[in-house]
Amino acid sequence: MAEGVVVVAAEGIKSLGDFIIQQAKFLSGVSYQVELAKVELHLIRGFLRDADARQGEEEVVRVWVKLIRDAAYDLEDVIESFALKVASRRRGGTVKIALKRFASIFSEGVNRYKIGSEIEDIMTKLSHLRSSLQSYNIRQISGGDGVGRVASSFKRQLDRRLTYAHEVESHTVGLEENTDILVKELVREGKRHRVVSIWGMGGSGKTTLAKQVFLQNEVKRHFDCFAWVCISQQWEGKDVLEDIIIKLTSPTADKRREISKMKKDEIAREVFSIQREKRCLVVLDDIWTQEAWHSIKAGFPINEETESRILLTTRKKEVALLASKNDHLHQPRPLDDNQSWELFEKIAMCGSDKTDLEIYAKKRELGKKMLVHCSGLPLAINVLAGLLSRRETIDEWDTVLLNVGVYIMRGINVLESEKTGQECGVSGVLSLSYDDLPSHLKLCFLYLAQFPEDHEIRVKRLTQLWIAEGFITSTSEMHVSVEILEELSYSCLVELVERSMVQVVEYGLSGKVKTCGLHDFMRDLCLQKAEEENFLRIINFSTGLVSKTPLIGKVRRLALHLDENVKYDFSIDGRDEHIRSLLYFTPKGFAQKWNKKVMRSVFNDFKLLRVLKFEKIEREFQLPKTIGNLVHLRFLSLKHSAYSGLPSSVSNLVLLQTLDLRYNYYLYEGSCFGRERATRIRNVFWNMEQLRHLYLPWRHYISEQKLSFARLRNLQTLGDLPIEKCELNDLVQLSNLKKISIIVSQPSHLEKFKNMLISRSITYEHLRSLSLKLNRDDNEDIARDIVLRCPYLYKLRLLGKMTEFPKELLGYPKLTKITLVSTELRCDQIEIVKMLPKLRVLYLGSNAFKSKTMVFSPGGFPHLEFLTLSALFMLNEWRVEKEAMPSLQRLHIEWCLQLWEVPDGLQHITTLKELTINVMTSRFCSRVGEEGEDFYKIKHVPSIIITNIQPDYKKDKEPEMEEAAGASRVVANDYEESTVDAPLPPEEKTEEIQAASTP
Repeated sequence: MAEGVVVVAAEGIKSLGDFIIQQAKFLSGVSYQVELAKVELHLIRGFLRDADARQGEEEVVRVWVKLIRDAAYDLEDVIESFALKVASRRRGGTVKIALKRFASIFSEGVNRYKIGSEIEDIMTKLSHLRSSLQSYNIRQISGGDGVGRVASSFKRQLDRRLTYAHEVESHTVGLEENTDILVKELVREGKRHRVVSIWGMGGSGKTTLAKQVFLQNEVKRHFDCFAWVCISQQWEGKDVLEDIIIKLTSPTADKRREISKMKKDEIAREVFSIQREKRCLVVLDDIWTQEAWHSIKAGFPINEETESRILLTTRKKEVALLASKNDHLHQPRPLDDNQSWELFEKIAMCGSDKTDLEIYAKKRELGKKMLVHCSGLPLAINVLAGLLSRRETIDEWDTVLLNVGVYIMRGINVLESEKTGQECGVSGVLSLSYDDLPSHLKLCFLYLAQFPEDHEIRVKRLTQLWIAEGFITSTSEMHVSVEILEELSYSCLVELVERSMVQVVEYGLSGKVKTCGLHDFMRDLCLQKAEEENFLRIINFSTGLVSKTPLIGKVRRLALHLDENVKYDFSIDGRDEHIRSLLYFTPKGFAQKWNKKVMRSVFNDFKLLRVLKFEKIEREFQLPKTIGNLVHLRFLSLKHSAYSGLPSSVSNLVLLQTLDLRYNYYLYEGSCFGRERATRIRNVFWNMEQLRHLYLPWRHYISEQKLSFARLRNLQTLGDLPIEKCELNDLVQLSNLKKISIIVSQPSHLEKFKNMLISRSITYEHLRSLSLKLNRDDNEDIARDIVLRCPYLYKLRLLGKMTEFPKELLGYPKLTKITLVSTELRCDQIEIVKMLPKLRVLYLGSNAFKSKTMVFSPGGFPHLEFLTLSALFMLNEWRVEKEAMPSLQRLHIEWCLQLWEVPDGLQHITTLKELTINVMTSRFCSRVGEEGEDFYKIKHVPSIIITNIQPDYKKDKEPEMEEAAGASRVVANDYEESTVDAPLPPEEKTEEIQAASTP
């Protein structure tokens, strides 16, 4: 991991050095020192490849790596701080920072001397550290030299993971279904060579499943010869092929000697020939890299007529895809509760005295408590059960329960593990995946440690954070565009997923990962490695008052997990000035009132901050002017925090890449809907040339001059922009925009914007998401013309009158999601919407259609998967005819209080998996209950959720929303009842940025 830190520092110094060299007239002598620093970091990087691999076996190497890491950070801090001081003196350039206080405190000569002295001190330290490498027997290696080289402790870990076909596991559970599927694929008739892959995270049971398949009688009868080869990370192509030919042919001693003298290509031809002539089953267990597959692929009759098969196990999806061509991929599922207990009982309680019912019952109770921590992972259950099988008394089981997570991660002998550094539990297995990561992916992975347990991480936000931290850098000397950086960041996430280290929670409409998370054990590993590397520190306030908690050593990243019931009274001192990342995580509804000292600490004490996530602080506060001193900030999010406005000093933050000011806070003061508050926004963005994502508050007003975006050529996201409050010429020139939400109060500004686009023949080629909020009825033709300037939209959100739906959208090749609210479309316009060729998600909100009847005719919405009907107060009849919506999976109906029944056509939609009914009348809800007259229409739906049942209203009478009261909750096929308060009428929630009118 230290290599990754040095790479990040070197890249940061490179860009800063280029700037300093350009300013040579100000910085005589300093630019030369910066160049020397870059060279020193480059030299030391090669040694770190060796040192990183040996940290697990030598304490002195760990200390050396830590010193190198801290020195690299310090060097970047010093150079960046000075570069910003220099930038503050520039006049008329593209970078202006109003740090006048530096000019008054330091003279040029003092500044040059100070920066030169600090760089020289750090360089001396680095030079001495590099000189001491020989005594540690650490050698300099290049990227190629490092392939396949691991420390001896790592080799021993691999030796323990070697597998053999004859070793049969005595306890297996829950493999029958998967075993049957794999056996059928392997013995299925066909003359084409077939590779069947099993992939998943370490400990998920891949090898166990492969052994079960390998030993099946049907498999033994079907194939003529067999080979089981464990490849692991220490592979040599020739050795693997030699092993395969020996196991397929069982040669004599003389023949073995002959094989050992053959060249690799000769062995490959021999193995190839055997598999083409006979039915052979070759198991390639634990293959890690694409290179390993390519190294031995010549020995297999790919695309040839043969009945031979390969069964492959890997932790990496990319390897499975490469070998199996996406046709025969299998991923073991976690064991369910019953299967977990069955496996646990077989191992942990095999020697227990079941005649002593009291002791047996107590152990069963303790065992089930501990099993919760295993999350269905077979390896974890085996480790825990094996440990408990050696503990006979209740007291011993109680002891394990107190620290069950540690025992599972570290294995049978925790004390020995701590002493030797050798992990023999789940941690030891998962660590292999971590150790295999390249340096930049180690940084990305460790960054996930600061998110709370079971937290769904939004991938777009995560990639923004990685870029802000400097983890995503170009390997090329050419200029990297903003969009390419985003793609590189996303590709890092995908690689972690395909290495089975990060789990996908949800995919977006485009097929990309939308949210992700960590398996419990992978998170434990992440926390463990982050602590070992001093990568970050987490302070969890839910464990009690921690205001006096000392931060030992130089802490670079700090995550604070706040708790509503624990007073937050935490501030740092000067010793912690090196913090670069500060992330606050709050529970829902967090509204503690903080004193001014604490608030000043957040925005004043962390001078080197690059990342500040200060979200969901719902008690109103004022941002201090000192926020403008945080000039290193790349990422600032005040999302859903109750700040009153932006001070003018925010304009100093010229390095910002992401600025999230979204705010949809309500002050409830007796009114049914509460009093909305607006946030004051100034023209502070004009000089933020690095800005990629700008999210404005939901309710805000612009003070003083209009917003200027002329220099924001890298901007990709612009949310909740009042079009009359910005310079239209700037908006027209934002050619890299991918997502925009526009609020329109005055038609003249929208028309002027449209005319500028047409007269200059401008189309937003990169725009993927467009949201328009129209507050006047005379905007609809203008809005239509603007939509047509965005030909490659994925998502379109229209709020405001537009009686005719643009027919031209039928030709949009990527339009997959549409939101319509208050559009008042004529009823016949549904015939256009239903024919959109790629539409998968449709949200129809209040007054989307001005009709009492809505008909989905045959063949309509062929690819629609998600449909929401919300607050359609006029709708009293909805008909779905046969063959409409044949792909629908989820249907949500809410606040349609004149609608009395679900359509008959739902009974024909066999793909429907979830029906959610919220804030609907008692009559409507009773008809769809199990005893209701409409239940036959939806009885095939696996999940039916009914919440917030409302009193019946007379048909054709507009319901009074404030009459909504409590309701009962019913879940079909798994009934569950609760009493809850009825919600307010819906605020439509989509992935788009929320748009609203300004005060």
